[in-house]
Amino acid sequence: MQFNSYEFILIFLPLLLAGYFLLNRLSHTLGKVFLAGMGAAFYLYYGVPSAVLLLFSLLFNYAAAALVARRDGASRTILILDVAANLALLFFFKYADFFLETLEPLLRSGYRLNLFLPLGISFFTFQQISYVLHVRDSGRNETVLNYLLYILFFPKLIMGPLAEPDELIPQFDDASRKKPVPENLACGAKLFCFGLFKKMILADTFFAAVEWGFAEISGATSGDLFLTMLAYTFEIYFDFSGYSDMAVGIAQMLNIDLPINFDSPYRALSIRDFWKRWHISLTTFLTRHVYYPLGGNRRGTARQYLNIMVVFLLSGIWHGANWTFFLWGLLHGALSVFERMRERAGRRLNDVAGWLFTFLSVNVLWLLFRAESVFQWLGMLKGMLRFGSTAISEGLLKCFEIPEAGVLLTALRLSPIRGASALLFYLSALLLCLIPENNYRRKDSLTPAGAVLAALAFFFGFLHLGGESVFVYFNF
Repeated sequence: MQFNSYEFILIFLPLLLAGYFLLNRLSHTLGKVFLAGMGAAFYLYYGVPSAVLLLFSLLFNYAAAALVARRDGASRTILILDVAANLALLFFFKYADFFLETLEPLLRSGYRLNLFLPLGISFFTFQQISYVLHVRDSGRNETVLNYLLYILFFPKLIMGPLAEPDELIPQFDDASRKKPVPENLACGAKLFCFGLFKKMILADTFFAAVEWGFAEISGATSGDLFLTMLAYTFEIYFDFSGYSDMAVGIAQMLNIDLPINFDSPYRALSIRDFWKRWHISLTTFLTRHVYYPLGGNRRGTARQYLNIMVVFLLSGIWHGANWTFFLWGLLHGALSVFERMRERAGRRLNDVAGWLFTFLSVNVLWLLFRAESVFQWLGMLKGMLRFGSTAISEGLLKCFEIPEAGVLLTALRLSPIRGASALLFYLSALLLCLIPENNYRRKDSLTPAGAVLAALAFFFGFLHLGGESVFVYFNF
């Protein structure tokens, strides 16, 4: 049950809002139980095996947190063992077969465990670690209900944003948040509609172009490969930021504030700036729980650079079990270190050069993120740099010929122009990434124009629900 499904929009979400606020009129505890139960039902919808693993994780981590809260001689050891156990569970399900495949030449065996990938394991594992560290710092284990709500709060359960316990749990106990607030309902619905449009109209259209490009690599022109790379840059942005908008919007309708996850990242003037804007909650988590404990920038320049490389390497590995993710993290770390070295030498790029370098670097590395192998990525880069032909294939252009674009182009009398629909999508995507203020920063504002735009966004997004597709980060 994705956010972009009939079941969610027409059944689950209305039932959630009505049940939550009605039960809160009887008892705030009943409202919290209902919200946690709906989170469990949302997760259970994806299958029993994942739900069983999540249940085990919940029982194990809450028991460990209770022992850590005692702050006795064994609490530090228990904390270390708990964090190690969470990471081991993540490693086992996500990376065991990858390592068996990597070591196959040494082991001389094609044996695989063929494990299923538990839904959202990368996200809920980090949330469990956040909770136990929160107990260590506060010396207080939360009630079972608050703990369950923190982990099972479904808008952020599967794909984030990652949130610290201090950010969420006090909101669950805030009596002023238990009644429906018309402004929050309206603004949350607006944000949800914009997220739905991003996913169904923008991300999914670019997805079709990316799929075509990767399927036709051998016969693709340099122009095809360049547009495929750019298409994935826009696909992953509108897909994940669209999900985050929808998650924040749902939470806002429930009077819960989730942290910002995107802040116009394609406006970034450096790689460092990009990572302050892209997947902000992951950057914050790794900075707080990895970079600072390693010493941050307090132990000399060389150690700081090493710490940066460790953080980015972990970020790459966290995303998936493939050498492409490993290299993607490594290269982002190297670029970040290079920027710091250049700044120390007093060699800063001007804003235009900084934006161009950053946007091009991000594009090239997103292509690596999407590629099935490092060799495929290198082959596509070679194909682009060969500049053999800048012609654009008809198959790629057809990916953008959706009815809505056709109506608009006809009204503008541009439909006879070859590739007009593709040009419309690429230009619109670039402008949407660079010009408007970030949706999150306008989440509490609702103007008449904004309401009309949200209604149109919902209308066109809803029309495409029959082609429901999986979010990119759903696989992480």
